[in-house]
Amino acid sequence: MFQSPRGDFPSVRMRRLRRHDWSRRLVREHHLCVDDLIWPLFLIDDPSAEQPIPSLPGVQRLGLDPLRRAAAHAAALGIPAIALFPATDPQLKTPDAAEAVNPENLVCRGVRAVKAEVGDAVGVICDVALDPYSSHGQDGLVRHGYVINDETVDMLCRQALVQVEAGCDVIAPSDMMDGRVGAIRVALENAGHRETQILSYAAKYASAFYGPFREAVGSASNLGAADKQTYQQDPTASDEALHEVALDLREGADIVMVKPGMPYLDIIRRVKDEFAVPVFAYQVSGEYAMLSAAAQRGWLDLDKVMIESMLAFKRAGADAVLTYFAPQVAKRLKG
Repeated sequence: MFQSPRGDFPSVRMRRLRRHDWSRRLVREHHLCVDDLIWPLFLIDDPSAEQPIPSLPGVQRLGLDPLRRAAAHAAALGIPAIALFPATDPQLKTPDAAEAVNPENLVCRGVRAVKAEVGDAVGVICDVALDPYSSHGQDGLVRHGYVINDETVDMLCRQALVQVEAGCDVIAPSDMMDGRVGAIRVALENAGHRETQILSYAAKYASAFYGPFREAVGSASNLGAADKQTYQQDPTASDEALHEVALDLREGADIVMVKPGMPYLDIIRRVKDEFAVPVFAYQVSGEYAMLSAAAQRGWLDLDKVMIESMLAFKRAGADAVLTYFAPQVAKRLKG
């Protein structure tokens, strides 16, 4: 029999604790539970619609009636929060994205519908960015082909206020404009909304994994061949992410987000280690689409890979994950 030169074999056997299910459960380092989940939902302005999204198998754009049912379903599963994203009528999209600040826009009506259905049983997170409302598909206002910062921030503050007044619990600026977290925090304070949380997309990368999302909200055709590299982070950047997070925390963010998720697990880990604050991750549309498509071809076991992917986020340091798998994961965890 093999003997270790150090004499520690077979006294050290790493497999002992893996021998039984009960033993593996006792020594698990990381645990996944329903409280770790946030469910992103897409809205469409058709009361009863449940419109499939081809690039996101199993995901639909929902009218307000099925949105209410989805919110009730989330509450029944114990999912703590949902995040709302609108597929705005193309006729309402303009260069100045004016529909973003309309108190009767689709998101505001969606927030009111959810709150009427489930009250505070489920938190509502609202995206703050102009791309679902702009005719050019950019997250901010455009002048001479460039996304301008300060005027965009003014619009984002107005957008945040109409969402909070509709009943939104968490404002989530995803635009990556400089200074927008601080400006939104001041606007909320001045309007008396001191308890509203800000979930900042603090480290959001100019990623190729967003394609299905842009189809889902209808901004892909508006953006065309343009890109968002002048405001979203370059995928090569790592230290810069920590700078972005530090700024957003100083400006009043309660929670910070890293997006995309699995390609940026190293960033999640660095942010958590550096700041020890709540860190969320977004398992974005491209990640979901890859796993789902592979499972449809019989190449992956979807139940297993979705749980494994969630554990990867937890192991990296994420406190919660926005994922289109949220209801499936919740059902799986509940047995």
